[in-house]
Amino acid sequence: MDQHREPARGLTPDPATDVVLDARGLRALAHPVRVQVVGLLRTYGPSTATRLAGRMGVGSGVTSYHLRRLAAAGFVEEDEERGNARERWWRAAHQATWFDDKDLADAEPEATAAYRASVASLHALRTQLALGQAPSMSKAWRDRLEMSDWWLCLTPEETERLAGELRAVMARYWRPDAPDVPEGAEPVRVVMHLLPEPGTVPEAGES
Repeated sequence: MDQHREPARGLTPDPATDVVLDARGLRALAHPVRVQVVGLLRTYGPSTATRLAGRMGVGSGVTSYHLRRLAAAGFVEEDEERGNARERWWRAAHQATWFDDKDLADAEPEATAAYRASVASLHALRTQLALGQAPSMSKAWRDRLEMSDWWLCLTPEETERLAGELRAVMARYWRPDAPDVPEGAEPVRVVMHLLPEPGTVPEAGES
């Protein structure tokens, strides 16, 4: 199961707030700029193409183009309360994206690979930004930065079970209501990758 979400949520999609990718949505998100735009709107709220461009370090024409494509696919929508004739504001249409359709992944291998690569690029970018800010963080947070990888030998079934157990742990720390957040809490992003070692897994059709 792949999830692109802002912020962390439960173990299953919420029809009221989440979107489950179909073929059209998968192809629409198979671009790193679009994945980043959706993530920024979900994390920081409504914005304009110009503001997004400044945050991303690209031209406003780039963000304008991808916002229109995202709007056509239903991932963003105009924020008419903020917009005016000179400046269009956009907001995310959902809080989380779910991609758990194995048949769709098989039917759209190129779009699936592009989407996953886009999410991975965004994860890497966020990691670099966080590490760049580490020297200015308080010691309490700086001492708790964590970057680890574990080498395990698992069957596909064990890998699926491990993913479910880890998602259950994340769900225990999800606090959707502000009163539940303890004093001193700050946003923390948890990225989970369960990936086979390159070159070790038989290709399709091999025994």
